[in-house]
Amino acid sequence: MNPSIYIGPQASLKDALKRLDSSTYGVLLVVGPDEVLQGTLTDGDARRAILAGKSLDEPIGEAFNRSPHYLRFGTPDLELARKWFLEEHFHVIPLVDESGRVQEILTWDKFLGGENAGPRKRPRMSIDVPVVIMAGGKGTRLEPFTNVLPKPLVPVADRTILELIIDGFRQVGVKSFLLTLNYKAEMIKAYLDGIDKDYSVHYTQEKIFSGTAGSLRLLEESLRGDFIVSNCDVILDADWADILDYHRLSAAALTVVSSIQHYRIPYGVIEFLPGGRISAIVEKPEYTFPINTGAYVLNSRCTKFIRENTVYHMTDLIADLLAANEVVVTYPVNEHQYMDVGQWDEYRATLDKLKV
Repeated sequence: MNPSIYIGPQASLKDALKRLDSSTYGVLLVVGPDEVLQGTLTDGDARRAILAGKSLDEPIGEAFNRSPHYLRFGTPDLELARKWFLEEHFHVIPLVDESGRVQEILTWDKFLGGENAGPRKRPRMSIDVPVVIMAGGKGTRLEPFTNVLPKPLVPVADRTILELIIDGFRQVGVKSFLLTLNYKAEMIKAYLDGIDKDYSVHYTQEKIFSGTAGSLRLLEESLRGDFIVSNCDVILDADWADILDYHRLSAAALTVVSSIQHYRIPYGVIEFLPGGRISAIVEKPEYTFPINTGAYVLNSRCTKFIRENTVYHMTDLIADLLAANEVVVTYPVNEHQYMDVGQWDEYRATLDKLKV
């Protein structure tokens, strides 16, 4: 058995998120003394706890599922296991003895084997909203590539950044894309118009560089209801159907998709009192917080807030919505579900994640 799948009930949400981020199967077994099974924890469980206001430093005690599925060790019901793997899309099933101790773990890949082995993702529901991709920026952080190519056409293996983003949305059924263009717009249009595709693309070209939200005003007549906005340097492995449900249940004007990131300061951090007297030195502390991924769900009523013919960023829109008492919420995803290819370090890290 792999002990990395175990976690104690007193572990913090922050530690659980880090463990889930590196987990092969996307679930942790919550065990007490002598490896007695107490429950399971998924990233969905952790997300619900965070959205309910739980601190990342709080223990997972109120977050994990206390009614886990398991089978009896020694005489497991293999047909039930097969049903759970194939129909419920479980990744692991613990086998426990009469005392509740975990004795073995069935994993879907080893259980099913053969053609079913290998990486597997839980099937996701299709969505029925258009996606706006903000593809007009100069991409200065990726120079010198972007001195020649627009950022959306920077290659990642045998595809472009733009195609990777579109492919992610095609996997959940999106068929309509709206691209806002500016820098090297004709190159982007010529590339997309010249490839085979099973989706439609509508181009809108801004007259000035109008920021990360300004060009949405140009689409005001084309957008009705909810829609997704993505920057052109963001790759998200996210459950967009769940994000849309959360956005709608929240009656939100705008939902920011955030990512829980863990940052370790590579130095000792000095804490001191007035007058300079040192009270403590914390060696290489780690901080965990949600960051803006650059992907959003908006309702079309947001477009009336966007000022025309000026630089207007998404942060400006959020500030204006909050000032108007509109609902703005966030939906956090885990660290591994978010890739930023907007600058060289992140670009190289993305290549590693995609095993290019």
